[in-house]
Amino acid sequence: MCGIAGVVVRDGGPPDRHRLEVMVDAVAHRGPDGSGTFVEGRVGLGHRRLAIIDLSEAAAQPMRCPDTGRVIVYNGEVYNYVELRAELAGQGTRFRTTSDTEVILAAYDRWGPSCVQRFNGMWAFALYDPAADVLFCSRDRFGVKPFCYADTPHAFVFGSELRQILPWLDRRQASRPELLDFLGFSIDERGTRTFFAGVRRLAPGHNLHYRIGRGTFTVERYYRVPRQEHVAPASAREAGEAVGALLEDAVRLRLRSDVPVGTCLSGGLDSSSVAALASRLSAGPGRPFAAITAVPDSAAHDESAFARQVVEHARLDWHVVRADRAAFEAVLPDVVRAQEEPFQTPSACLQFLVMQAARRQGIPVLLDGQGGDETLLGYERYAVPVVRQLAATEGMASAWRQMRALSRHNDKLTLLTQAQLLAYFSLPALRWRRYRRQMGGAPWLPPLAAFRDRQPAPESIFELQRRQVEDESLPHLLRYEDRNSMWHGVEARLPFLDYRLVELALNLPAAFKIGDGWTKLALREAMRDRLPPAVVWRTRKMGFEAPADHWLGHAREAMLDTVARSALIAEACGTSSIAPTVRRAPLPVLWRFHVTALWEREFGVAGVTG
Repeated sequence: MCGIAGVVVRDGGPPDRHRLEVMVDAVAHRGPDGSGTFVEGRVGLGHRRLAIIDLSEAAAQPMRCPDTGRVIVYNGEVYNYVELRAELAGQGTRFRTTSDTEVILAAYDRWGPSCVQRFNGMWAFALYDPAADVLFCSRDRFGVKPFCYADTPHAFVFGSELRQILPWLDRRQASRPELLDFLGFSIDERGTRTFFAGVRRLAPGHNLHYRIGRGTFTVERYYRVPRQEHVAPASAREAGEAVGALLEDAVRLRLRSDVPVGTCLSGGLDSSSVAALASRLSAGPGRPFAAITAVPDSAAHDESAFARQVVEHARLDWHVVRADRAAFEAVLPDVVRAQEEPFQTPSACLQFLVMQAARRQGIPVLLDGQGGDETLLGYERYAVPVVRQLAATEGMASAWRQMRALSRHNDKLTLLTQAQLLAYFSLPALRWRRYRRQMGGAPWLPPLAAFRDRQPAPESIFELQRRQVEDESLPHLLRYEDRNSMWHGVEARLPFLDYRLVELALNLPAAFKIGDGWTKLALREAMRDRLPPAVVWRTRKMGFEAPADHWLGHAREAMLDTVARSALIAEACGTSSIAPTVRRAPLPVLWRFHVTALWEREFGVAGVTG
């Protein structure tokens, strides 16, 4: 787990090594255990190292294969590297290290670019192949690890973080479409464009081939979650057994490490499942498996009672982080700095505190439950398409029975709430009017037709989930996770995003994900004998949320003042002053304007374009 950087110059001269080193050092937080650079011809590669597997100097990067001359810089973990290494060794490959980095080089040598199809893990890497005069870049299936780049008149540059790319831009301008989508509709990551004009992301599940001599590149998709019609367990219990077996194996693989591993534990079903499985799989002499819980200063957001039950059940070494308003205010500037782009809610600060505590406790690897809600229909809003599907396929009586059962088993899904959600998510015009009302009818908001384009109706629940995983719900959460963890030199591993488990979960019949009135039914069945019943069958989902009203309510005037001083927001919205609009706006809307103004100030963003 590391930070990477690279330059391919266009004028034929070698890259400036000092400038490359500046790019590398800009992400020193991602790799506190070492650094290195490589320059040859037009190509420069750089690396900051967070040593997790094979701590020896032999595993340092950039790593060059002595036989082929290929060089790699790599950020991530290929968890099945042990099995791949054995397969390659059986075919005659000789290894000098026990690192997964060398396995990637050997896999590329054996299988070429298609090697990524064999990897189970998270990665962003660039592999220089001098014989082919190509730079081969790849990002993992779901975009757990970042890869950003810019194609400038002078050079193609890439890195793990935006701060490495910004010095190569002539001007630091915001992309107007991204900015307005965030301010108006709370969309903070979709597609390949970033908030900075001229800087793009390599999309999840894509490879990039840069042809060095020509100075051109192509991007191609190598993965989408496949539709598998044959996945049809006979019962929810059978579905639970399948989910449980894959989740357990995903956790087992993600425990591979030469340094201590712990876990995040909110008290929710996803993190509790990961914690319980990890504790059992790592059981042995010595220190118990460590878990870290953030406890906000708000009873409505405090899940520690559930977390305590999991701690006692799984015999965890529990570390509690007290997250109050003072702690939030203290870390907010660092979170803005770490995130590099505006973010939807103060909850990112809560996660930042957990990662900070992990590093202080000497735990450089943390498991987390990210992805469970998107893959197994955990959010309340997912009840809407399930009920609609039932009404279409089995009739209104079946849909009504499901709605009544949901109201019994989820405190947030009363019959009235479900009716409101059905109307809200079935009518894009209703949602658009709500956004306009929150903004006081702001003329700068995109029109209804453009909003409909951003909110296409899914063809099926499978398509809805695939879109949530690939484009909508998950990408920005993964960005928060990566930036918050790596700011502290902590590697976050996500068992629910093992591609085998994602494929199974998305292809399960909807009734095994939301069924009998329970969300994530298959996961509950999987964990019924592995967690306390009060955790498995809890009816109140809190989510990992900060008490935003409590933390921000007193600061409304200060936030308004920050927004009023923002030249960027005024220019983007085409008005001399945005203050009258946001003064009447709900607190979550004011927060978006406030964090945008903080981002503008932190990164020196001057003007908008596009």
